Amino acid sequence: MNTPSGQPLPKPHERNGSLLRTVRAVAWSLIGLRKGSEYQQDVEKLNPLHIIVVGLIAVFLLVIGLIGLVNWIV
Repeated sequence: MNTPSGQPLPKPHERNGSLLRTVRAVAWSLIGLRKGSEYQQDVEKLNPLHIIVVGLIAVFLLVIGLIGLVNWIV
């Protein structure tokens, strides 16, 4: 698979995306708002393993936050 410029994509485990960019991509995905061009850049630059780890942490924090909110209200 090649990038739009014709260069081959690095293997997924060899991509060195930044932590901030990974967190931002996961946050936008949880909200459900993402441009197609930004999604394509994420596919080219981010490591899938990093996305999975950050996604699991984000979902865990979301669940803990919701449990805390319910306990606080009730």
